[in-house]
Amino acid sequence: MYAIIEVGTKQYSVKKNDIIEVEKLKAQEGKEITLNKVLLASKDRKVDIGLPYLKSAKVEVVVLKHFKAVKKISFKYRRRKSSKWKKGHRQQLTRLKIKDISLG
Repeated sequence: MYAIIEVGTKQYSVKKNDIIEVEKLKAQEGKEITLNKVLLASKDRKVDIGLPYLKSAKVEVVVLKHFKAVKKISFKYRRRKSSKWKKGHRQQLTRLKIKDISLG
């Protein structure tokens, strides 16, 4: 059984006991939350597709950790102009463990 869920503006394909990293959520570490934005669910070769979401489907997850991703460097250089800039960015992420997928 697997599902495609939407968290924030991104979509993730998940199965039970998967661990995914999403953009930071407002939830405490160790808490269980329910994600209701299920776009597609499959069980035993039967596929349910939502328009845009499945009404009765939900995915229960546990918040494992909040952390920052690896720093990404943005660098721009203009030759012969004596012009350059360098910026770094670390995205804040949340690690989730998929506990259960239910179709309701």
